[in-house]
Amino acid sequence: MIHFENVGLRYGMGPEILRDLTFDIPKKSFQFLTGPSGAGKTTLLRLLFLSLQPTRGLIRMFGRDITDIPRPELPLLRRRVGIIFQEFRLLDHLTTYENVALPLRVRGKDESSYKTDVLELLKWVGLGERINVLPPVLSGGEKQRAAIARALIDRPEILLADEPTANVDPPMARRLLNLFLELNRLGTAVVIATHDLTLMDQVDARRMILSEGHLDIHD
Repeated sequence: MIHFENVGLRYGMGPEILRDLTFDIPKKSFQFLTGPSGAGKTTLLRLLFLSLQPTRGLIRMFGRDITDIPRPELPLLRRRVGIIFQEFRLLDHLTTYENVALPLRVRGKDESSYKTDVLELLKWVGLGERINVLPPVLSGGEKQRAAIARALIDRPEILLADEPTANVDPPMARRLLNLFLELNRLGTAVVIATHDLTLMDQVDARRMILSEGHLDIHD
């Protein structure tokens, strides 16, 4: 589904932050992306989300070389990739329901075409009773689950999660992990960027370890 070959990235004339990355993200796979703080995990997620272009190397997504994709087509491709940001990025003046529905609303879709999907998704992540609540009232775990629902509303083929358990307690971290595992069982590929060893030890999954710009993979 996604193929990186000898990918490197630098900002301006500075040193390469990522060097010679070669790996695949198969369909319906589950993996952790880990490494020390500052290793480049978020940068790699941005490459996977096509919000950054590599300095060198080849990236193929869904069978296409990204350098051959016209800029107007990039938003269409990104809809096949869901992303959960570490800082949630919920809009405080919108309800939980409105935040999750926002990606569809901004594209001009009629509410009648997505209302049932949004409500069912919020129920699936455990927020069925919090649909009309504003983000400042939500707990950290509830905000994270709202962000997960928003990332899933387009039914992406791959989900990227940047430190999704960093701001929650261990029981909520386990609950979130179970959501990701269930999503993976339903057919979505999942990449979780984390430095939480306790979380990773709960699942027998591939680990992609970033260190000093290089990537090692342990299946």
